[in-house]
Amino acid sequence: MPTTEAIQDTQPEFYAADSFPKGLTRRVVESISHIKNEPGWLTEFRLNAFQVYLEKPMPTWGFIPQFHINLDDYVHYVGSHQKKKKSWDEVDPEILRSFEKLGIPEHERKYLAGIETMNDSETIYANVKKELTDLGIIFCDIDTAVKEYPELVRQYLGTVVTIGDNKFSALNSCVFSGGSFAYIPKGIKTPMPLQAYFKVTAASSGQYERTLLIADEGAHLEYSEGCTSVQDKGTNFHTAVVELVAKKESKIFYTTIQNWKKNMYNWTVKRGLCEERAHITWTDCNIGANTIKYPGIILEGDGSTGDVLSLAFAGAGQIQDTGARIIHVGKNTRSNILAKGVALDGGINSYRGLVKFEPSSKGSYSHIKCDGLMMDNKSQSHAYPYNDVSGEDGTLNYEATVSKIDEDQLFYLQSRGLGEDDAKLLIINGFCEGVTKHLDVEYSVEMTKLIRMILEDGHVISDQNSQS
Repeated sequence: MPTTEAIQDTQPEFYAADSFPKGLTRRVVESISHIKNEPGWLTEFRLNAFQVYLEKPMPTWGFIPQFHINLDDYVHYVGSHQKKKKSWDEVDPEILRSFEKLGIPEHERKYLAGIETMNDSETIYANVKKELTDLGIIFCDIDTAVKEYPELVRQYLGTVVTIGDNKFSALNSCVFSGGSFAYIPKGIKTPMPLQAYFKVTAASSGQYERTLLIADEGAHLEYSEGCTSVQDKGTNFHTAVVELVAKKESKIFYTTIQNWKKNMYNWTVKRGLCEERAHITWTDCNIGANTIKYPGIILEGDGSTGDVLSLAFAGAGQIQDTGARIIHVGKNTRSNILAKGVALDGGINSYRGLVKFEPSSKGSYSHIKCDGLMMDNKSQSHAYPYNDVSGEDGTLNYEATVSKIDEDQLFYLQSRGLGEDDAKLLIINGFCEGVTKHLDVEYSVEMTKLIRMILEDGHVISDQNSQS
């Protein structure tokens, strides 16, 4: 009978792309790098991150201690090592049908400048129109960027969100797969939004895309992403890292609509860096999942500006702990935070934000407004603002409201001829309008449909109406 050592010696050095076990080990990390045929510097990056991951304790802030998450319960890489397709006709029919429900092929045919689509851990479709390449714009998945533009990736990867930022940034850094990469040359503007879609289908798995977007001096970058997952009894874990680099006098507009299933944990790290007179806007819409996410902006350069527009829906058994982090470093910097949260059917919605003024940020200004709307007596809405003003010459305004849906408003709208269900939708759409008005038309229509679905699922809209 062979010894344990002999059995171990017969095992392959790396896991196959479609046979990763649950849990996170050095072998898992090395196998991912091997499958992707990555350069040595990136393998070292991953292994350094794995060591940090082992050393970092699970964070205790926010609602994290309530979830009792064991990251060894998940498979951290799910891939079939397929060659990326450039035509929808080449994509697996089963995957294609699911994406068609999201309207992706229609978007691609009608107006998209470029699109990248990811299923579980691998990018399965990527196409960039000639209009972009003629302008010198680079837009591809992060794995392709590592191979074709290694100098750019190596220069910026991990500079805005460091490996040691927290346990989740270390987790993503050691197992990331898929995600977007974009570089916009000096003075160039994206003619149409760059777009990406991320979908999770495998049960008890984690998805860890890594997105790195760079706008060079005077460039203008617009990027939108959609996220969804298959409903099943098992939980899933999602930890993305997004890094934005806005060079001098450039602008980046980043939009996310995440429509995850309810039994998913979505703990994501997103941060941007603004140089002199640069601007970043995060528009962040969170539906489904138990979410912990605070998009951040470091206003490093003088005269730089940043906006965070956040919208979150918390239903039965859900916690949405969202908000923003903005660090004022440069002089005469400006920031604006608008957070809208809706809680229904016993859900918990929380705004958690940090605005910090460094001593160097003279003449800077920040305005924060967070509003909560509760649809019933059993839901909760909270606000946890953290304001750190180290400088002597800055201005910060903070305002917050929490309210229950107004019966007088409902009565008035019904007296003007609206049914109860349409009146509720009108009130909620009006409450969310401060965020949704910044969405492109296609995403605005999608959000309206998703809001109706949320309310139907929470029985805010009558069952009879939802069946019609």
